[in-house]
Amino acid sequence: MFSYLLRIGDYQQYATKTIGNNVYMDLKGKKAFFRRTKLAYERNNIFVVIKRFAKKCKPDFAGKVYLETVRCFFSISDENLEKYRYTYEDKNTYAFMMSDKYIMGLYAQCLSARKAIALENIELEGLSETELGMVKLETVREVLFQALLLDDVKFEDGKVYAELVTIYLL
Repeated sequence: MFSYLLRIGDYQQYATKTIGNNVYMDLKGKKAFFRRTKLAYERNNIFVVIKRFAKKCKPDFAGKVYLETVRCFFSISDENLEKYRYTYEDKNTYAFMMSDKYIMGLYAQCLSARKAIALENIELEGLSETELGMVKLETVREVLFQALLLDDVKFEDGKVYAELVTIYLL
């Protein structure tokens, strides 16, 4: 899973120019920080650090490791959206130029929205007690890895969304 999220190894063919927009969790000592990478060796270095961290955490893969994918929606006015439209290989698409500061701001916005949902007292139907505890962040022992994938942005109902992927140890 780490290889896919980091677009390395067998999944390196998915690493396009837009991979540099993704935000990945990295560790310095015991402290997590988030950064963008441009080169495969940078993503490989994160992979090595995260694998080492996973060994220390001793994950129990019998129902104690969960991967959560949350859609982070961003709205853009039609007027502004039109500014970013262009044609690529005879298809209409959009191109957004974003600075590092802006992308890290999007990541922070996604993370704070995810935490706000955890604090809301909503009952979600169809989830097991374990899954509900994870959504509310009550049963989370550790965040093993996290990534905001901006290299696979999609449009739905007039909104742009990216995926915030988190691997939790319960």
